[in-house]
Amino acid sequence: MARLIAILALALAVLPRLAAAQDDRTVRLYAPDALVGTGVMDYILPRFSLKTQIRVTLADAPDAADIVVGDEGRPLFEGERVWRMRVLSDGHAATERFADWLAGDIGRKAVLAYQPDGKPVFTEATPETREVAAIAFDGDAALGHQVSLSQCTRCHAVDEDTRGAGIGSTPSFAVLRALPDWEQRFTAFYALNPHPAFTIIHEVTPPFDESRPSPIVPIALTLDEVEAVLAYVAGMQAADLGAPLAHQ
Repeated sequence: MARLIAILALALAVLPRLAAAQDDRTVRLYAPDALVGTGVMDYILPRFSLKTQIRVTLADAPDAADIVVGDEGRPLFEGERVWRMRVLSDGHAATERFADWLAGDIGRKAVLAYQPDGKPVFTEATPETREVAAIAFDGDAALGHQVSLSQCTRCHAVDEDTRGAGIGSTPSFAVLRALPDWEQRFTAFYALNPHPAFTIIHEVTPPFDESRPSPIVPIALTLDEVEAVLAYVAGMQAADLGAPLAHQ
């Protein structure tokens, strides 16, 4: 009797570990009847389990699942609608591996290969396009013109009247405006060489090191003035730089 009790005690101690190990290799997946009814899960899940030894079971409800396939989340494939995936169990290695497989090339190819009547049931999900909002420069353009004239003409021509001003090797505002990245250039000009050596933006840039003062009279601007310059440049006529060089 004592030996039997010892064996039962050992079994009771081991069972939770076995259950935990099984849970580590099990993923609970919820998919609506409309998707399960196509038979695609019966087709792809054994293929994943055969390769990985991870068991994927179908959950009865989304709140009982590690992964939900439905109308929300990352697009996977299309049938009569776009099927998407949400991962609910973060940090679960088996879940993450199945999610990567299902959203990756191998899983996608498995889904697309499902053709019970010789005709594909699903196609690749159409890439989503995002509308990029236009950047609005709502600063005072007139103020920006004045600031440009007073602060920038020592190096740049900022309008037609200052075409001969500045340094010959330094591009004019009109030339800079014609560049595809002009917004980034003017937005962060004070961080681009050689400007940090002599430019101060109030409450943005640190003061000059006393041992390395500005080599010229510093340019001092506020953020409002920077925005005003952006508004001025946004509304000016860009220089015609001609067609790009063609290389043969």
